[in-house]
Amino acid sequence: MFFCIPILVGCQTNVKPDSPEQVAHICPRCNNASVIAARQKTWFEFFFIPVVPLSSKHIWLCTICQWRSPHGPGQVEPAIAFNPGYNPGFTNGYNPAYQK
Repeated sequence: MFFCIPILVGCQTNVKPDSPEQVAHICPRCNNASVIAARQKTWFEFFFIPVVPLSSKHIWLCTICQWRSPHGPGQVEPAIAFNPGYNPGFTNGYNPAYQK
C-alpha cells in the first residue's frame, strides 16, 4: 500500500525594527523620511512552523518603497532627516487691518 504524504518545507524572511523609537533617515530611492534600522532573519520552516534560524543581519529599510541596504561598519548610512522646526510667516502675531 502506497501513501502519498506531502511534506511542506521552505524558507521565510522576517523583518522587524531594531527599536520602537528611531531617528528618521532619508531614502535614496524615493526621498521620503521613512528609512529605519531593522533586523532581517531567515528561518527554515517545516509545515509553516519556523524551526531553525538560517541567517540574521541588520539592514536599512524604507517603509514606503521597500529599499534595503546592509547596515554595519564600513557601510554608507542614509542621511538623517532634518526637522526645520516651526517658522511662522508672521512673527508679530495677529494684526487685523482695522482699528477700533
